[in-house]
Amino acid sequence: MKTTRKYGKKADLALDMWVKLARAAATFDRLSARDIESYDLTGPQFAALEALGHLGAMPIGDLGKKMLVTGGNMTVVVDNLEKEGFVFRRASEKDRRSVVVDLTEKGKTLFDRIFPKHATFIAQVASVLSEKEQQELARLLKKLGTTCRKSVLN
Repeated sequence: MKTTRKYGKKADLALDMWVKLARAAATFDRLSARDIESYDLTGPQFAALEALGHLGAMPIGDLGKKMLVTGGNMTVVVDNLEKEGFVFRRASEKDRRSVVVDLTEKGKTLFDRIFPKHATFIAQVASVLSEKEQQELARLLKKLGTTCRKSVLN
């Protein structure tokens, strides 16, 4: 039985969609986080390894932007990955004020070992949708995110 107040057809539809989107994203996120934790990594550590593994070395600020985290948080993540021997820092050749982060051999080995397993796990979770449904959902989510981002920034 629905107990939500009625705010008009468009608002009720949008609220219903938003609740379903938020719940699905939270569930998907929890499952992904549990898988990431099985590799003894935090979500931000895994995200940093993933970005560096797929995109290569980059300034620490760019890495933070990719992960949507602040510079201070990114520094802590990189500090911890560096302590474990997974990444190293070096001065940028283009801008001496900038610090570039890259994977060590140990980090590359870890990335190559765990990312395919995580990708398979994510594919398994997403398999409740057909390939066509996954493509359509991805297209719709991109449209929603891009449009929302533009409206917030204007």
